[in-house]
Amino acid sequence: MTSPIRAVIFDWAGTIVDFGSLAPVMAFAAAFEDARVPVTLEEIRKPMGLPKRDHIVKMFDDGEIRDRWRREHRADPTGDDIDALYAATNDRLIDLLPKHAEPIPGTLEAIGALRAAGVKIGSNSGYAAPLMEILTGAARAHGLVVDCVVSASDVSAPRPAPDLSFKCLELLELERGSVGIKVDDTGVGIEEGRNAGLWTVAVAVSGNAMGLSLAEWSALTPDEQNVRRRHAHEALRGFGPDYVVDSVADLAGVVTDVERRVAAGERVLA
Repeated sequence: MTSPIRAVIFDWAGTIVDFGSLAPVMAFAAAFEDARVPVTLEEIRKPMGLPKRDHIVKMFDDGEIRDRWRREHRADPTGDDIDALYAATNDRLIDLLPKHAEPIPGTLEAIGALRAAGVKIGSNSGYAAPLMEILTGAARAHGLVVDCVVSASDVSAPRPAPDLSFKCLELLELERGSVGIKVDDTGVGIEEGRNAGLWTVAVAVSGNAMGLSLAEWSALTPDEQNVRRRHAHEALRGFGPDYVVDSVADLAGVVTDVERRVAAGERVLA
């Protein structure tokens, strides 16, 4: 090994695939539209990173969405309603995920550099296992391969609990407290990494905080990009990550700095 970092654990949508984290947003929007209760993109994105059924439950914590549902259906949403929305979301994702499996620019290069330094590549997601099988299979066709995949349905406690990261370390045959990095585009994903004792890196431009496709982002003027970049960075800093970058394309500098800090004795747990 040439790096003291034992593992980097990546989130999927908005972090290493699906620039803008578009597939889950489109799926939720369609499910609610079919239920005759339209929701905004902002409302969908607020709970992003949670397991998808928990995401729907969290959306209904918003009084405006609950009121819309009550006006349309003349009753509060029930567990059966949530199950139906969850099933509809998953049905949409089955079609959407293969179309949103292309690696975010810089991902393959970042993973290649980590592997060359002897770093193991973990990953986890708020998607359930059947959906992750679809996504990882489609991503593999683009050359994206990781050492382990942990889905929301593989653990008992969802984000921001550390269980997803702990399960990754277990599958990578590493002990809790090993020097590792969690890379994520959502607040709960960053909190998950922090709670697992990992260094944390938030990606702002490629993910949920920005919410634009690569084409939409590229079409903005430099001034527009700077304004929106600043807002996205500030939003993610509120969750306490060690670093905030635009995308995984900027990970090399973070890795170098974490290696420097570890060599200086900072936060070495095991």
